[in-house]
Amino acid sequence: MNRSSSSSFKLFSFALRKCLSRHIYRDTYHRYYCSESSTTDQSRLMQLKSKLARGPSFQDFIKSSDKSHNDCNEEYEEYYITEDTTAHSQQVYFETYGCQMNVSDTETAWSILQKAGYSRTHELPEADVVLLVTCSIREKAEQTIWNRLKHLTALKKRCQKHKSSLKIGVLGCMAERLKSELLEREKLVDVLAGPDAYRDLPRLLSLAHRGQRASNVLLSLEETYADVMPVHQTPEGHSAFVSIMRGCDNMCSYCIVPFTRGRERSRPLSFIMEEVRMLSDQGVKEVTLLGQNVNSYRDLSEEQFTCSKGNTQLSRGFKTVYRRKQGGLRFADLLDRVSLINPDMRIRFTSPHPKDFPDEVLHLIQERRNICKQIHLPAQSGSSQVLHAMRRGYTREAYLELVENIRKIIPGVSMSSDFITGFCGETEDDHQQTLSLLREVGYNVGFLFAYSMRKKTHAYHRLQDDVPVPVKQRRLEELISVFREEAAKVNMAFIGSAQLVLVEGESKRSSEELCGRNDGNVKVIFPKTDLPVQPEKPQMVPIKPGDYVLVKFRAG
Repeated sequence: MNRSSSSSFKLFSFALRKCLSRHIYRDTYHRYYCSESSTTDQSRLMQLKSKLARGPSFQDFIKSSDKSHNDCNEEYEEYYITEDTTAHSQQVYFETYGCQMNVSDTETAWSILQKAGYSRTHELPEADVVLLVTCSIREKAEQTIWNRLKHLTALKKRCQKHKSSLKIGVLGCMAERLKSELLEREKLVDVLAGPDAYRDLPRLLSLAHRGQRASNVLLSLEETYADVMPVHQTPEGHSAFVSIMRGCDNMCSYCIVPFTRGRERSRPLSFIMEEVRMLSDQGVKEVTLLGQNVNSYRDLSEEQFTCSKGNTQLSRGFKTVYRRKQGGLRFADLLDRVSLINPDMRIRFTSPHPKDFPDEVLHLIQERRNICKQIHLPAQSGSSQVLHAMRRGYTREAYLELVENIRKIIPGVSMSSDFITGFCGETEDDHQQTLSLLREVGYNVGFLFAYSMRKKTHAYHRLQDDVPVPVKQRRLEELISVFREEAAKVNMAFIGSAQLVLVEGESKRSSEELCGRNDGNVKVIFPKTDLPVQPEKPQMVPIKPGDYVLVKFRAG
């Protein structure tokens, strides 16, 4: 027998002995412990029962108590179902970053926590809980949150010396996108709650107060917080945001929103109407309807809405990545009913998609005095090639045709837009086409950004982020320069006209001036002065936030 055969035989013999020993051990164990006739077994069994009787009960693992068995059951139920009793002595401090949807989310989260017994503070040193409502749309926004979390973590360590441990939570898009990094790797937070998990905040905070890290970042196909009445924190109470839908189905290749906020679902009309009526009764002068794709609103909450016939109407020349949706109460229906609640209350909406501007919506905006004659029309690029790569569903030509149609139906309309520069594959010619679109349309307001690739998106998986950062920055500066030139020309048209302005408060540049916005959402700065209560009467009163004033524009 050679050496290899000998080794193989020894291994086989060892394996056989090990197998036989396991078999013999199991057989011995079975006979030794399971034989009812064994006196030794009976003795061991009695000893085991005696130990169990002296040991802790199931109730001891839940909560120690001197009450009766029934009382313990009641405590167990209360412990898990009702809000944490510590909430009644806890103060919550919110910091909100990003878009108006996050402002609305803050109001929703606060409404839920208020009902759970928490109180709110606007002073960080007084806080027991700090909640950051976050944005993931761009890398810069996320970096801001990372830096803030490090600062708060240092504050938390200092606070432990003189008060109970500060709890830090991250809510919203960043919680969903970076859950593992936030909770496990960096260990900077105690609580994570995604955009669809705010109802779970009392439970999550209760766990955090007991020393656990807690998270819920599950996305929902149904959650709209329809029955949650937000606690509006509006400056001087003159304007408010009302959420009408959540999520997005457009799947633009650069956008993280469908992955952080989920699929589109609309809040039932009845709850929206109730909230707007309440705001009107409180004296709110302006309501902005909110949604990631606000004008694709489609209420299917009632049977008569679901059974209505016909496809959703799109702007001419536009298409979607999904099949046309059927049935439901549409954005035009909602806008119609909301605008009738109070004819003196301004109605705005954001953020829309250009594909969802059928003529019926445009005619309604023109007909209703209190629907602001201002439309946000995100272009993103002036190049059809880039728009195709972005999966926007339209060409440059279709976009310009829509602009022409809007201005024909709503003369004097103010327009704003979003632009991304340096997207994957964008050439210098593509960039020049975007500059020419800015000049051709002429926007009053613009939001311009350099492209920042986001994980999970179509672009991340299929495209190359091949435009160098210095090129992106140079192109962004050129976009900003051209936008400002054109906006100045557009706004010059106001000179000599009188505009109705909703006063927001003091101007940041001087305490002797006030600022507000006209119907077109253009910021207006004017001298702080007293005005007569009525024409031809001497009594004068100061202008205050929430007042409407007629301002005549003049050259600066």
